[in-house]
Amino acid sequence: MVRRLRELSSAKGRIQYSSLLLEGTHLLLEALQTGARPSEIVATPEWIEDNLELLKRIPSQVKLNSVTQSVLQASLTTVNPNGVASIFPLSVLPQPSDQSNFVLALDRLQDPGNLGTLFRTALAADVDLVWLALGADPLGQKVLRSSAGAVLKLPFQRLGGAEKHSINELVEKLEKARKQGFQIVGTYSPNSCHVLAVSPYWELDWTKPTVLVLGNEGDGVHPTIQDCCTHSVSLPHNQQVESLNVASAAVPLLLERLRATMTS
Repeated sequence: MVRRLRELSSAKGRIQYSSLLLEGTHLLLEALQTGARPSEIVATPEWIEDNLELLKRIPSQVKLNSVTQSVLQASLTTVNPNGVASIFPLSVLPQPSDQSNFVLALDRLQDPGNLGTLFRTALAADVDLVWLALGADPLGQKVLRSSAGAVLKLPFQRLGGAEKHSINELVEKLEKARKQGFQIVGTYSPNSCHVLAVSPYWELDWTKPTVLVLGNEGDGVHPTIQDCCTHSVSLPHNQQVESLNVASAAVPLLLERLRATMTS
């Protein structure tokens, strides 16, 4: 049991078992809200006793394994697991739609906390699809936790198995989107030197089909990806701060698009 749960915490293990591991009660509830059905529940006797009403929502044929707290601690990445882990088939993940009008493209984001927060904000902002050029594992436990389950509700595509390949795949998607009439919006500092004029984000017409591109925490947007952008926007801020955290900067950008579409 311990070995299998630990394996499911890795991308290799997820592929091997075609399954997704969710740690904790909150992620289990978020998955159930999507209509997904677990294939297995692993919980302590204390958790089972305290969550009988929740268990009534789970079909009786779903396997329920009772284990000790020490087994869960040895099996999961959470330092102090709250008594339960659930296993779902990978097929429960949402699939991209052909009707996407707002796409978030993330260029090699490394920090799981940033990635999870971006998923949560993107879901709140009605983003249709997320493209990931490599970076942090979107199904890693830190990303799942920081997204508060948003990864389970927002379609995403992770591109490439190596950095160069992932960048090239994202470039291909951006070029295709541009030909389909999307505006490709890059994000830059107000004084950035770039071939495109950089405007405050509120001057952009966000009601058009849009791909918003956010770059790596240290390097920003890769030059090859920059060349795909049709528009450049900035988030003006006090110049004593060189740059904003990518997850923080994304909030006004993503929600401005939602505001614009709601009031158009």
